[in-house]
Amino acid sequence: MSASKSGRRRAREFVVQGLYQWLVGGQDEAAIQVQSETVPGFEKADTELFKALLHETLLHAGELQGLIAPHISRAWEDVSPIERGILLLATCELKHHLETPYRVIINEAIELAKTFGGTDGHRFVNGALDKLAPELRAAEIRK
Repeated sequence: MSASKSGRRRAREFVVQGLYQWLVGGQDEAAIQVQSETVPGFEKADTELFKALLHETLLHAGELQGLIAPHISRAWEDVSPIERGILLLATCELKHHLETPYRVIINEAIELAKTFGGTDGHRFVNGALDKLAPELRAAEIRK
């Protein structure tokens, strides 16, 4: 990770990695937190944001999936675990973190998909979130 990354970006990167561990390996929140804290660079992440986003995304995963799934063009199970994690995280932020502008959330999700996802993963993530944002952030988008 480059020195120019913000603590918030790093926190989101660790959340996506944790969600991958949950989706693929079935690890629980406590195990993910312990493991994440041992990774070099974790100390540069916004740890409070990491804990909040990981907890909220796992707690509301079913609801978040229900919100984003109608906006993707394939079955949820056919989406890569990395992209599922990114979509769950971004949906969580759009729904529960109104203090963060929706454009920032979408841009962060695109960057995460470029870093961790497949070749065109960022386009897929962007398309789904562009459709979801007006549902969850209608008042903000109208401004």
